[in-house]
Amino acid sequence: MKNLRNVRQGFTLVELLVVIAIIGVLVGLLLPAVQAAREAARRMSCSNNFKQIGLGLHNYHSAYKKLPQQMNGPSHMSGANPAWIHNQDQQSVMGQQSFLVAITPFIEQQAVWEQFANPFPIGNPPTTILPPFGPGSDNDAWSNNGLYTPYITELPTLRCPSDPGTGVPAQGRTNYAACMGDSPHRANSGPRGCAWNGSICLWLEGQDSGRSEMSRASQRGVFVSRQQTGFRDILDGLSNTIACGEIVTDLGDRDARTSVGHAPGNGANNEDEDGATASATSGAVLPNACDINLDPLRPQFWAVGINSGAARAGATWTARYGRGYRWANGYPLFSGCNTIRPPNKAACNDRDDNWAPYIGEGTWPMGSRHQGGAHVLMADGAIKFVTDSIEAGDQTQRPVRLRNPVGTPQPGAQSPYGVWGALGTRANKETISAEQMIE
Repeated sequence: MKNLRNVRQGFTLVELLVVIAIIGVLVGLLLPAVQAAREAARRMSCSNNFKQIGLGLHNYHSAYKKLPQQMNGPSHMSGANPAWIHNQDQQSVMGQQSFLVAITPFIEQQAVWEQFANPFPIGNPPTTILPPFGPGSDNDAWSNNGLYTPYITELPTLRCPSDPGTGVPAQGRTNYAACMGDSPHRANSGPRGCAWNGSICLWLEGQDSGRSEMSRASQRGVFVSRQQTGFRDILDGLSNTIACGEIVTDLGDRDARTSVGHAPGNGANNEDEDGATASATSGAVLPNACDINLDPLRPQFWAVGINSGAARAGATWTARYGRGYRWANGYPLFSGCNTIRPPNKAACNDRDDNWAPYIGEGTWPMGSRHQGGAHVLMADGAIKFVTDSIEAGDQTQRPVRLRNPVGTPQPGAQSPYGVWGALGTRANKETISAEQMIE
């Protein structure tokens, strides 16, 4: 009789477990690579969006021989003197529009521009006609007398895919902001200011005014609030000067980059509006003033109980005042940045009240949800990735401003914030090499 040999079919339990373990190890090894590839794709898309903004800026400059103005648009005037009513009415945008509005026709958003540039009916039925360029920018565009569509329109070109922020209390968000130099002083107002008569602001402007003098001394970036600039003003070279920076939008999670902190002991400054004297705090927020309030275990977040934008104890700061929350609003909180603190550091304001987004002065760092740095748009249109470790000078030094105390940075001085600060100034004669600033 022939010996019948058993023919084994299938796997033993041990073999099956070994195969499963090998597959698990391979998945564990490949998953980070897949995630890294996805983030690399998002980062590339983010950079491409920024390139579109740079192209829009250059096309705008080619058309008008100047750059779009940060903090622009009509102001409602009343009375014998030029004035506007400083409240949340619907009579004009009150000179608060961002440069991003002006470049919409140059980034394939002509339809959005047409909505801004023409009277806009709101209400159901439409009983109110808003003027061109919309109502005051602090209106809640989601609810006040109907929707002002341009404010709440989110433009894909203005969003970085790595930033998940979306929806209320924000209006349309932006991850790209105007670079306003290396000093916060007058960043909210530029050369224009108010003589107040109750709720009436009488515009005071002119090259001989104290405000213009202060603005010229401290506002050294490519963009200056309520003042026209152009490529001819960038004497340091277009390839050596940052025009715009990437920012992160607030998620309501106490992130110190987006939920603005209040400099301890600074109180509320008066913005030194008349230009006659320098107050102790106006425009003098030290870069690291808010760091004492960071959570030591999670240094990118505010400590629990700290009076940041996410928890304004007793103040009238509202949830809609988040970083990057309004792409059409020109105030630095929403669409501006400066080269004082390195990328991804805490945002810090010298006011803690409902005026903070408007006349509060502070540090508005660039940042991103990419690993290790943020994109910048150079004035020549190039996109660079700047690391968090870029040399940023003396972070305990006051910013440049008019009438600084002796021994602190004076107008015309080189930036106290090293290579990073120098990249933000347009005509300060610093010398920077590519190796110093970029990966």
